[in-house]
Amino acid sequence: MKIGCPTEIKDNENRVGLTPNAAHAYVEAGHEVFIQKGAGLGSSIPDEEYVAAGAKILATADEVWATSDMIVKVKEPLAPEYPKMRENQLIYTYFHFAADEELTKACMERKIVALAYETVTEGRALPLLKPMSEVAGNMASLMGAYYLAKTKGGRGLLATGVTGVAPANYLVLGGGNVGTNAARVAAGLGAQVTILDLNLNRLATLKEIMPPNVTPLYSDPVNLENSLKTADVVVGAVLIPGALAPKLVRKHHLKLMKPGAVMVDVAIDQGGCFETSHATTHTDPVYEVDGVMHYCVANMPGAYARTATYALNNATIGYGLQLANKGAEKACRENAGLKDGLNMYKGIITFKAVAEAFGMMSQYKDVDAVIA
Repeated sequence: MKIGCPTEIKDNENRVGLTPNAAHAYVEAGHEVFIQKGAGLGSSIPDEEYVAAGAKILATADEVWATSDMIVKVKEPLAPEYPKMRENQLIYTYFHFAADEELTKACMERKIVALAYETVTEGRALPLLKPMSEVAGNMASLMGAYYLAKTKGGRGLLATGVTGVAPANYLVLGGGNVGTNAARVAAGLGAQVTILDLNLNRLATLKEIMPPNVTPLYSDPVNLENSLKTADVVVGAVLIPGALAPKLVRKHHLKLMKPGAVMVDVAIDQGGCFETSHATTHTDPVYEVDGVMHYCVANMPGAYARTATYALNNATIGYGLQLANKGAEKACRENAGLKDGLNMYKGIITFKAVAEAFGMMSQYKDVDAVIA
């Protein structure tokens, strides 16, 4: 199979879909790998490392897209890339369809095969989402601390505290991978941390593994409102795989919060879990609503691209080789977790939550029916 990796074009998206190690693995398996010139530079990977791994360098994105049967990316195709997508082409990347109707319709019209990292499963886990959840969770607490600075629009509160002065209060919504990492970093800074989650078993686990300055609480409207009143930083870390994130913090809640508090919406890829959220970029990352700062960058790990790129490739290469070696249909038939990642197949939506998000159930078919 011919496997292509174009340069990412999202604002300050410095990750790259393939590392030289991953490219070498595909070549060793008998495939041809095509890398756009300079695609790895944002992750401090020069073209020469790809060549040494057996890949071929192509000058333009157009050449990579036109040459390849399978495209390996990091982020969803953007509007300038829509015309480059070809019918029956397998695209292996993060899509987050339920938050983007334009992308959903474009991919349907181009009749691609969309294998979404974010919905591939391994038991109850999301193995291709986990590494970026770890990066984003770690970042979330750091970004919250950064934007608490008065010069950045925040309260002027040092998250760590100092002798005789209390540290910041962090509220983390969701106790999954993002929330756990966010809470751990905030606790490491010395902050007082509250995690809200609905799953009592998860709360019990968090109580066991977290340091004493982390308090797991059951997520209900009373605990949410009381926690918002005292929070200096709120991290939104809720997830329903492949579906829109629930809006946990409503606009009226902002009036409960301290002026200059910071909200970091890590769920923004799936539409965000704050009613007042809209996607921002690394170039223009924050905005203010009712005195509360909002950080809603849709590709947070792109800021720490080398770490994120290698962490992502460690997770994606095994599944990618299955797709390349067997083809999407056979690979999905033989691997139920990989099948969960098939969100779209040649103009048909095969992930129910995506169809439901846009009222497109008439264009939905069960994945087993289309790959039989």
